[in-house]
This record gives sequence, structure tokens and C-alpha cells, in this order.
Amino acid sequence: MHQLESDKELPEFDIDRIFCEAAMNQSHWKLIKRKMEKKGTNFLIHLAIFVEPYLKYILEGKKTVESRFSVNRIAPYKKVHRGDIVLLKRSGGPIVGLCMITDVWFYRLDPKTWLNIKKEFSQYLCVQDPSFWSARENASYATLMKLGHIIRIEPTIYKKRDRRGWVVLNSREKTSKLRIDDF
Repeated sequence: MHQLESDKELPEFDIDRIFCEAAMNQSHWKLIKRKMEKKGTNFLIHLAIFVEPYLKYILEGKKTVESRFSVNRIAPYKKVHRGDIVLLKRSGGPIVGLCMITDVWFYRLDPKTWLNIKKEFSQYLCVQDPSFWSARENASYATLMKLGHIIRIEPTIYKKRDRRGWVVLNSREKTSKLRIDDF
């Protein structure tokens, strides 16, 4: 992967360009783009912020499940659904990929649930360091999402000024009429 000297050289966020690029490289995204152009959508588009090495693992296809843990009921908890699209953004950097949620699990955490999540998902989460779990031990809620149709895209700037690690970019109420040119 090449490094650019500054974000000024990167294109600004343009959902149409992102979907066009993805459609050129993978037939699944070609179908999604065509559906958006004709009928609108029945899915949400999310922006997820990632740190390394987890973003790299996703783009390489090694990490197939993403997790988000929180003390409060915040996105993506109960906000993400199978078929939703996730834009993959590097923390402090550009959007570098996208994927589709192919399955999702929501948990209200208790000791038994924690053990089950660790046992069932550690491999798919690419958890190698015990500090991953200790950093999340105060969480009350968990969302685990199976990722599919992962594709790299040209790095794209998205100006985000808050500290949220997950942002829902559209709403279910408007989604049936959402078209690419709505962004």
C-alpha cells in the first residue's frame, strides 16, 4: 500500500465514486450499485473507525468478525443489520475499504456471555493479546458482526470531527428512497 504525502492529495468523500470503484472490482458491488440507482436501498450505510492491526486484518480477509463493546447502548448496538454496508476508515486517516454485514449478534454482557464470546469469536476477531479483553471488561453491551464482500478502495477523505468509533450515515426511515446521489 502506498503512502500519500498529505490528505490534500486524497479525494473528498463521494459515495457514488466509492460504489463505482467497488463495482468495477467486484460483481457483488456492481449489483448493489445498480439496485441503488434503480430502486433506492433497503440497507443502512455505516462509517466504522479502525486502528491497526485490525483494519489490515479485515482488508486481508483474516479478520472476518468485527466487534464493538460499550458501557451504554450506542451504535452499532441494535442499529446494524444483515445487509448493511460499512465504510472502513483508518483512525485519523481516510476511508480505505467497504464491506457488507452478513450476520450480526447483539449481547447484553454477563460472565457467561463473555466466556461464550471469547470461545466462539476470538479466532475470527484476530484477538492475540489478552489486553484486548481486559480493555473491554467494563462493557455492558456487545455487537459482533460477520463481514463479507470486503473490498479495498482508493483512500478517500471523510471529515469527521468527533470521537465516535461508529457512525450511522443514513436512517431506516429514509432508506427505501435513498439513492446514490442523496449523499
